[in-house]
Amino acid sequence: MSENVNRRDLMKAGTATAAFALAQLVTPKFVFPGQDDEEELVPFENVPRSRPGILDWETLDEWLTPADQVFNVSHYGTPEVNVDEYKLEVTGMVDKPKSFTLDQLKALPKTDQLMTLECSGNGAGPGFIGAIYNSKWTGTALAPILKECGIQDSAKEIVFIGVDTKKETLRKGSRRELTFDVPFGRSMSIEDVAKLPLMLAYERNGDPIPQKNGAPVRLIVPGWYGIANVKWLKRIEVRDTRYMGRFMGRDYVTVRGEKRDGEVVFVETSVNKMNLKSIVARVTRREAVDGKVPLKAYGAVWSDGTDIKSVEVKMDDGKWKKAVLDKEPRSKYCWTFFSIDLGSVKPGKHTLVSRGIDVNGRVQPSADDDEISLKKTYWEAYQQWPREIEV
Repeated sequence: MSENVNRRDLMKAGTATAAFALAQLVTPKFVFPGQDDEEELVPFENVPRSRPGILDWETLDEWLTPADQVFNVSHYGTPEVNVDEYKLEVTGMVDKPKSFTLDQLKALPKTDQLMTLECSGNGAGPGFIGAIYNSKWTGTALAPILKECGIQDSAKEIVFIGVDTKKETLRKGSRRELTFDVPFGRSMSIEDVAKLPLMLAYERNGDPIPQKNGAPVRLIVPGWYGIANVKWLKRIEVRDTRYMGRFMGRDYVTVRGEKRDGEVVFVETSVNKMNLKSIVARVTRREAVDGKVPLKAYGAVWSDGTDIKSVEVKMDDGKWKKAVLDKEPRSKYCWTFFSIDLGSVKPGKHTLVSRGIDVNGRVQPSADDDEISLKKTYWEAYQQWPREIEV
C-alpha cells in the first residue's frame, strides 16, 4: 500500500466521521415504543437474572444503556492513571511522532459516535447474556491525527497499547521458559483503520468515562468486539511487522471447524468484527381471552455496521414470522429494537427464538449450524438464543 493511499483513505475516514457526528446531535433515550402499561412482563424460565454491573434485558428502558448496567472486562487489572500526567504517544513508522496530554486531545475537534459495544463471549452461557451496551461516545477522530503524523509507505499495522500490564510466561515448564512484563495491546491493519471512524474517546453519554471503563482515554472501534476497543490508551504504534501479543495471537482466538471434502479442518482466527446477532429481550402478556393469552415479544438486533434487513421470530414448532423493526432510534453501529405480536396462545410452556437477517442475505445461525456447533472456543457466541416462558 502506498503512502498516498494511506493518506487518502484516512482523510476520507476522518471526513466520514465528522459527517456522521453531525447526524447524531439528537440521542433519543426511549425504548420499545410499542409497549404499553397494560402489558405484564412474563419472566423467562431457567435463566438467572442479571447480576449488577451488566445489562438486564428484562428491565432495559433506555436506548442508551444506563451507567449501572455497563459491563466491564479487565484482563490486566484496573490501572490507576494520573490524569495530570497523562500522555498519549503516537510513534513508530510515522514522519512526525507526537504526544498529547488529555487537555490537548480535548482541544482537538470534538465528535460523537453512537455504538453498541459487545463482549465477544456474550451469549456463551445462560448466565452471561448481558455483556453488551449502547452508548454515545465523545472524543476526537483518530484519522486526522494519523494524517498529521504521516504514516510511512512501508507500514502495515497500527498497534494500540494500554497502560495496564502483567507478567506473561511463554513456553511454561520448558527449558526455554520466558517471563516478562507486557502491556495490553491490540492491533489493526492500516486498511481496517482507514475503513472505520475510529475515535479517541474521553466521554460516554455526556459524562467522563469511568475509570473501570478506560479513563482517561480509550479507543473506540465501531463494529468490532469490545476486546479491540483498548482501554487506558497510552501509545499508538505504527509498524511494518505483525503484532502478536497475547490477545491477538494466543487469546481471543476463535477455533472453528470447517468441513472440507468430508473432513473437519480446524482454523484459528483472531476475534475482531462483531457478528450478526439478535435476542428476544422480553415477552409481555395481557389478560386471557377465551382461555388464550395474548403475547408480544420485544428484542434487539445488531451487527458490525452492515444494514439489517429483517428479524424473524419463531414460537415452538411454528413458522418464522417477521418482526417489526423500530424506525427510530437508528444508527449504523447501534442495535435496532424490534417487536412482534405473537397472537393468543394456550396456557403452558412455550419457546421463542429470533434470528437476524442482513441486507447481504446473511442469516443468524442456530446452535446446530456448523459454524456454531463446530466452534471449540468461548468467543463469538452469536448463535440464536431460545427463550422459554410459561403462561
